[in-house]
Amino acid sequence: MDRPDMGRRGFLAIGAAMAAAGLLAGCGFHMRGNADFAFKRLYIGIPSNTLMGADLRRNIRNGSDTQIVEEREGADAVLDVLADSRAKSILSITAQGVVREYRLTQRFSFRLRDAAGKELIAPSTLILTRDLTYNEANTLAKDYEEQQLYRDMQKDIVQQLMRRLAAVKTI
Repeated sequence: MDRPDMGRRGFLAIGAAMAAAGLLAGCGFHMRGNADFAFKRLYIGIPSNTLMGADLRRNIRNGSDTQIVEEREGADAVLDVLADSRAKSILSITAQGVVREYRLTQRFSFRLRDAAGKELIAPSTLILTRDLTYNEANTLAKDYEEQQLYRDMQKDIVQQLMRRLAAVKTI
């Protein structure tokens, strides 16, 4: 008696999964796959012992078939990091002159060249900002929140950079 009921449940489960897959495909959803870079060996001009350097290298290694090389001479393409800076500015203050909000900004400038020095991506700048409310009573928590916001901005920059690198079709 249980066997026909299990078959029907299995059939319904498969049908529901197929319907969900059809709905997701119809809305344009697709899993994040491997990036297809035009170059197969890349030199990155940012130290691997920095958070940005480690994140970028990890994303390229895990998200593409491109190999990261340690010397410029062995690379098909060279990613030059022109600037990577953070800034914190006061966004608003109270009537008593106490800071209420900060604006956090991260600016990342780069360019991509081939082995011969020809520019594949002209010097470009990615700028991200986040607003942070501030309260002196929660200084430790707000410092932690600030570091998390910078970390999130860094992850966003790496993802944007991956998309820009994937947009290069020929070297």
